[in-house]
This record gives sequence, structure tokens and C-alpha cells, in this order.
Amino acid sequence: MTQRVELATVMDRLAVDGLVTDYAVAVDDGDWAAYRELFTPDGRADYRSAGGIEGDARTVAGWLADSMRLFAMRQHLIVNRRVSFGILEQDTGDTARVRADYVNPMRFAGPGGDAGAPDFVCGGRYAFGLLRTYDGWRLREVVVEEKWRRLPGRPAGPDDRDHAD
Repeated sequence: MTQRVELATVMDRLAVDGLVTDYAVAVDDGDWAAYRELFTPDGRADYRSAGGIEGDARTVAGWLADSMRLFAMRQHLIVNRRVSFGILEQDTGDTARVRADYVNPMRFAGPGGDAGAPDFVCGGRYAFGLLRTYDGWRLREVVVEEKWRRLPGRPAGPDDRDHAD
């Protein structure tokens, strides 16, 4: 591998990492316009394992906007990011896959603000599919695999999920 190729790979890894961070920030801040802009025109997201929906980015952004109103505070912590680059039409590096673990503490919105509101924490793994576009790296696919959640007053465990596996 030449230094030029190695530098390009490092730059792509940084850009991919930045996109994953932008995803977390958009969800945590409730910036649904920014969320939609992170996706390719045909981009999709699948939150079914966390009790949500699967669909195109616009539809999912609408669902997230409604469901995240329950929480006064959200904070995605996305760690252990494993990045691999793929081949698209004989051109190495124009697709990428990221598998990353997450912990997502949230505070329920309560009467009179969030003071004293119980915490809700969940964790699992994301699978991101990315595509290099003329506008930079974009998400083609986001799949959430929720592995556990802790509800107020209960220990964490897979049985705490309020949905079927």
C-alpha cells in the first residue's frame, strides 16, 4: 500500500467516524432535518428490535420526532466502531460497513420539567451501511439491534424490552 492510499484510507475512516457521530448528535438533539440529510435518497433505517419501525429516512425521522418527545434528554454513546470498506462497481472504498455498540441513557420528560424523572437506558449494536457520494459519505442503511434496556426501578435485562424478539 502506498502512502497516498494509506492517507486516503485514514481520511475515509475519519469521515465515516464523523458521519456516525453526526447521526448520534442529530438524534440526541432532535434535529430531524439534519438526520434526513445524513442519508442517501434511498436510505433506510430499521428500529424494529427497539420497538420501532423500519422505513425510508424521511418516514423514520417522523416516527423518531414523535417518539423522542417522551424524553427530555437523550445521549447516544456509540463505541467500538469497526469499519470495513467494500467495492462498488470495481472501485474499492466507495462503500463502508460500520458495526458499533451503543449505550443510550435518556431521561423521561415529566411534569414541571425533567427534575426527578426516571431514567431509561438501553444498549445494543448498530449496523451502518454507507456510500460515498458527491456530497461525501452518506448512510444507506441503519439497523438497530437492541440487546437490553433498563426501565425505571428494574434491573437491566433482555426481558425488560416491551416488544417481542
